[in-house]
Amino acid sequence: MPTPDFTNFFSAPGQFYRGNLHTHSTNSDGVLSPEEVCRRYQAEGYDFIALTDHFVGLYDYPISDTTAFRNDNFTTLLGAELHTGAMENGHIWHLLAVGLPADFTPPNAPDFGGNHHDESGPEIAARAREAGAFVAIAHPHWSQMSHQDAQSITAAHAVEIYNHGCVVDNDRGTSFHTLERLLNDGTRLNLIATDDAHFSTPDHFGGWVMVKARENTPEALLTALKAGEFYASLGPEIHDIRLSDNSIEVDCSAAITVIIQGNRPQCAVHHGTSMTRATLPLDRLGDSPWLRVTVVDSAGKRAWSNPIWR
Repeated sequence: MPTPDFTNFFSAPGQFYRGNLHTHSTNSDGVLSPEEVCRRYQAEGYDFIALTDHFVGLYDYPISDTTAFRNDNFTTLLGAELHTGAMENGHIWHLLAVGLPADFTPPNAPDFGGNHHDESGPEIAARAREAGAFVAIAHPHWSQMSHQDAQSITAAHAVEIYNHGCVVDNDRGTSFHTLERLLNDGTRLNLIATDDAHFSTPDHFGGWVMVKARENTPEALLTALKAGEFYASLGPEIHDIRLSDNSIEVDCSAAITVIIQGNRPQCAVHHGTSMTRATLPLDRLGDSPWLRVTVVDSAGKRAWSNPIWR
């Protein structure tokens, strides 16, 4: 039988770096200083973070300058959690922008009150992307965001599908339904897991991204994020994914389950013990235009690949 012709993922040069893309400090409603937030993430083994304080007038529209806390083993990306206008439900928009310039022009968002007469969410997302940022739709489950609102953020690179703070504090931290409805519309979006850490509850060190980049610098990380060279995790590692017309091979850290999802209820699944490689046939996925991989370890922790478009 001929060997399948596989397309290899994670083939970009470099190595994986662990980072959190959603974090708060005393520059907005967090309880730790920016310096202490950075120190704790580095001590916990992270390679980088983005401090994304709330970009509203209440906090003087902060884009927290963390450049002084970079060192040979740890770096930071400048960013903010952007707020403006109002969604269909009347609540203010929440959008992550990582890699913002320090002089990004604020909206007219004095506080967290929704305003139907100001710059819209789609408009500020487009402005952030044009300014060079990696843009993500923040915690749509928590925000109770409608599908129409999610569709309108055409400048987004990703959906925040896991928000550890929301999982811990209100059990509204997973947003796969929002992501998959957008994928089924043909919208090409990636996915991120984050902490949304404020350090006032156990909302930290729970979810992260593993970014494959040439080096641990803001420029290289941002380039890789925009290119989709990363996966999201709560613990497991995804070393490689290889796709053929009929199957997917996944190399990972020790796992008990590997699942392939697509645009239909049926999934491909393989269970085992301490698996580090799994090959799954794609016949149950039919002609789904996108696929994504979930890896589950013995503690129930998960890792998720970005969608793979066939």
